[in-house]
Amino acid sequence: MKQDNSRRFIARLFTHLTWIIILGLFYLFFQDKWLQQNDPNHSLMTASSNAPVVLQRNRQGHYIAPGTINGLPVRFLLDTGATDISIPGSLADKLQLSPGRASYASTANGTIKVYATQLDSVALGGLSLNQVAAHINPHMAGDTVLLGMSFLQHLELTQRGDTLTLKR
Repeated sequence: MKQDNSRRFIARLFTHLTWIIILGLFYLFFQDKWLQQNDPNHSLMTASSNAPVVLQRNRQGHYIAPGTINGLPVRFLLDTGATDISIPGSLADKLQLSPGRASYASTANGTIKVYATQLDSVALGGLSLNQVAAHINPHMAGDTVLLGMSFLQHLELTQRGDTLTLKR
């Protein structure tokens, strides 16, 4: 009887372990699919200076890409409706940005108080600019930076289908 219980226990243990392994494999497989749909540009590499940057639209219709501010890695959401680059307050602290003059910005959620700042460098792929105007938005949640026209105005943007090409 004791040996029979022991066998049942081992059989249940192996059944549970098998399901855990199967679920883990599904997670690994679908995690990559999810990442590709929601952040298709996650592996954007820094190319040679001023090389065109080609971005794919994610499944929400946005262009999201990794880049740098003052040499530190950030995640950009391209926003042609934003006048300046908009940096969440918590991320600005991590980037050690100093808030400057206070002003007001109109957003989809109303008018908010923001703080001007100057970025030494901003890079997206091989495209880099120095001394770019930005503002710190203490009301903005998350760590995604809105890449506004203070950067994008210096580039030629061409959209075809789900692809956006940026070049100097």
